[in-house]
Amino acid sequence: MNDHVGQFIHSLRFEDLPDAVVEQAQYCLLDLLGVAAAGSSTQLAQIACDHAGEFFGAGSMRSRLLFDGRIASPLGAALAGAMTIDSFDGHDGHSLTKGHIGVAVLPALLAMAELDPSMNGRSFLTSLVLGYEIGTRAGIALHATSSEYHTSGAWNALAAAAITARGLKLDVERTRHALGIAEYHGPRSDMMRCIDYPTMLKDGSGWGCMAGVSAALLAERHFTGVPALTVEAHDEGGLWSGLGQRWFILEQYFKPFPVCRWAHPAIACALRLRETEVFVADAIEGVEIETFHEATRLCASVPATTEEAQYGVLFPVAAALLDGRVDAETIGPNGLADARLRYLIPRLRLQDCASFSALFPAQRWARVIVHTRDGRTLDSGPMQSQGDPERPLPRDALRAKFRAFTEVRMGPERAAAMEQEVFNLTEPAHALSPLLDLALSAPETSPAEAIRSVL
Repeated sequence: MNDHVGQFIHSLRFEDLPDAVVEQAQYCLLDLLGVAAAGSSTQLAQIACDHAGEFFGAGSMRSRLLFDGRIASPLGAALAGAMTIDSFDGHDGHSLTKGHIGVAVLPALLAMAELDPSMNGRSFLTSLVLGYEIGTRAGIALHATSSEYHTSGAWNALAAAAITARGLKLDVERTRHALGIAEYHGPRSDMMRCIDYPTMLKDGSGWGCMAGVSAALLAERHFTGVPALTVEAHDEGGLWSGLGQRWFILEQYFKPFPVCRWAHPAIACALRLRETEVFVADAIEGVEIETFHEATRLCASVPATTEEAQYGVLFPVAAALLDGRVDAETIGPNGLADARLRYLIPRLRLQDCASFSALFPAQRWARVIVHTRDGRTLDSGPMQSQGDPERPLPRDALRAKFRAFTEVRMGPERAAAMEQEVFNLTEPAHALSPLLDLALSAPETSPAEAIRSVL
């Protein structure tokens, strides 16, 4: 199995990818770029880019920072890029990993693309798919072999290592060491600590991406690592032997709202109630939210920061009930200062539902019951959210999401050009440089201007 994984990393070609996988890769890429564009306005992203520019200076290998344009080492670009995406919780993920893959895949790939002028659009998409296939499997394997719930960085480090090993053209043995180093150095941090105390630590993906890129660069110089247990000691159900047969990129979810995925079912319930003819937001007396245990751990107080808003459930549900939307403005200064939301939140109550908890993480359910001042009860019934493979977001909705997230920060012309370049990548020998220049240059507006408009 060791050789099988290494050979897959280096032998996968664009021609091996089914059409559905290629299309999904393009939408994953588009969605990640939109989230990164919005995230580039956040204080978290600005700190990460400043940190990378100052302390991860470029030597012989130089990479531009995502939506920033400054030069850093590939490690700095990986760290800052993943933190930029992670700063705005609208990126894709996989239910069984309880986390995110693309957040580390894209920055690692962009860093390598900067170093390889021969990389074209098709090879870029192939490496993107590779990252999702390795990262998703590593996440499932880690959760199956560890009793602790680690952040995504613990296992998406292996995806970053695989992409970098492929870009460096390492042999199979050194690729094995790269995966082992990445697993050993990946940040095995406690995810629920950041759920209980939302801060800029987020999902650990910045450190995971940096660790993965670093692991392959070390392996290139014959630095050795222990075998990656998630790869070499776990193949339950053909998890790794199924590479190239079962495409996990097709099983990613896309988020309709830029908050923790665990809050989405309750948001969907609230939006359903708003659609009823008898719903009147001003008449709300109290609200009961039934959901799975992990979601009840999300921030249940009035948020003081965007991180608390993104890792909350009462706040976005209140916004959905009052405004009929949860978007970038909701989790920014305007939403945080909204007196109506602050008034309603104490009237919302979370309940742990045992039957919903039993279905997690494969399924995420919630139910919202609204009590009105005139004695009526409005019940959403049990619901899941859109965005899962079984309930996909329409492709035009994903494009609209990208434009909404991108245009304020980058301008409509640059957003349109980026969207076109993403869908031109499948053309034979299509140059990658136009997309790289669009994604790795400074934004059209300053963070302060973008924050006033969106965040």
